[in-house]
Amino acid sequence: MKRVLFVCLGNICRSPSAEGMFRKIVRERGYEEVIEIDSAGTGDWHIGHSPDHRAQEAATRRGVDLSDLRARQVSNEDMIHYDLILVMDRRNRADVSSMSQPEYQHKIRYLLEYSEQYEELEIPDPYYGGVHGFDVVLDMIEESCERLLDSIIKS
Repeated sequence: MKRVLFVCLGNICRSPSAEGMFRKIVRERGYEEVIEIDSAGTGDWHIGHSPDHRAQEAATRRGVDLSDLRARQVSNEDMIHYDLILVMDRRNRADVSSMSQPEYQHKIRYLLEYSEQYEELEIPDPYYGGVHGFDVVLDMIEESCERLLDSIIKS
């Protein structure tokens, strides 16, 4: 079993989008029995909330349902439980790294490290932008998640 956690700031835009997209890709390729997937946020202000309606709408257009997801905050236990903790930007990485013991630092990576299409490391937060930003973010997430699964399969 490989355990993957996606992390962003509030767990209502990027990380639930990544969780939903990765679930879809994993299911379509037949690996749902061997990969555990979740998401969390570094902040606590959206705990229990559904993903942003714009994130849900963008995901739905790609056949991804985020409606059953609820925001939660990343915990110290997550550092132990998950094999990969995939962050969306530098702030997320700094926040997660600061709460992680040295022996778990190797688990923390940028999701875009898996991309073959994008050279940057940060997936921008679409929360304060327009609807188009959610589609751009999903483009980045989808391609990275495809390559992430390829990497997990090879290992």
